[in-house]
Amino acid sequence: MIVSDVRTRPDGSAERNRATGSDPVGELVQRASQQLTELVRGELRLAQAEMKEKGRHYGKSGGLFGGAGVVGFLMLQALVATVIAALAVPLPVWAAALIVTAVLGVVAAGMALMAKRQAGSAAPPRPERAIENVKADVVEIRRSAHR
Repeated sequence: MIVSDVRTRPDGSAERNRATGSDPVGELVQRASQQLTELVRGELRLAQAEMKEKGRHYGKSGGLFGGAGVVGFLMLQALVATVIAALAVPLPVWAAALIVTAVLGVVAAGMALMAKRQAGSAAPPRPERAIENVKADVVEIRRSAHR
């Protein structure tokens, strides 16, 4: 336990002797509060940056799924044209339409696979580094409190 000199000023207020090297409890609490505020703000900035990165992955995934849907719709239109052509002319026209349909189907499947890969690299949207830092900060605060 540190004991410090307390002197009374002429106006009746108390003055702590700085020579002992101990700070008033109020100053320590204020400093701890400021440091904790800075720490929380830093962790929030880190979490925000991580969530933006996850959001970019989900945005790309959504765009690719949308593209796969459009190409899939075009594939259905080509399939309808293929059926019409198959009924209208015996072989050459419907065969060409069937080839176009198959190509569009391959493109749609490729886009869907790329979208799935993008979504898999972003899930789940958790700021892992920020969570680990907060856990480490709590451990350090507990250690400091027990000293």
